[in-house]
Amino acid sequence: MEHATPIDLDTWPRRQHFAHYLHASPCTYALTVEVDVTDFVAAVRASGRRTYVAQIWALAAIVNRRDEFRLCLDEAGAPAVWDRVHPAFTVFHPETETFSCLWVAFDPDFAAFHDAAVRTIAEHSASGDFFPQGEPPRNTFDVSSVPWTSFTGFTLNIEKGWAHLAPIVTLGRYVERDGRVLLPVALQVHHAAADGFHAARFVNELRDLLADGSWLASPAPAAR
Repeated sequence: MEHATPIDLDTWPRRQHFAHYLHASPCTYALTVEVDVTDFVAAVRASGRRTYVAQIWALAAIVNRRDEFRLCLDEAGAPAVWDRVHPAFTVFHPETETFSCLWVAFDPDFAAFHDAAVRTIAEHSASGDFFPQGEPPRNTFDVSSVPWTSFTGFTLNIEKGWAHLAPIVTLGRYVERDGRVLLPVALQVHHAAADGFHAARFVNELRDLLADGSWLASPAPAAR
């Protein structure tokens, strides 16, 4: 079971910023960018892996690199950092035009995570429940996909969401422009947890990870 380590407020450089944006002026913000995924698309197709699962793993890998994206409030309302967080993601049901929210434990090994995610999706593919696995653990962050349209802006308005410090990521439909494939990525962040610098670093690290693609090179699953 993951543990949340309390932050030492006496030595935390962010303590004043955290207090201001959590209490004095609580706010969230959203940053929407187009990420060049030309090389990623080619690599994931060659690997035989599932694109959405690969996208989810890449997002989780970046989130788990940085304390600001694993931030939470403990039972006393004080800031703490999870040792590890896991992606909770939406899966669409076309027959009912609804979706389920699933979660899979993050594994730094992409192949292991991919196989676990594929099994989880298959297990709950016929479920009409919103949370077929039950409520996700506290140490999750949200990922959703809107593959039917591209977008240049996306914002969630969450009532009474000021204590929600985990990032929320929404992916859009690919856009082809000038011979490149672009993926709309919307990152919603609580300002108490992260500033524009941290959001920009998240985007840049995601770009680099998707452009690399070496993590996709493990052998594809055997055909069944």
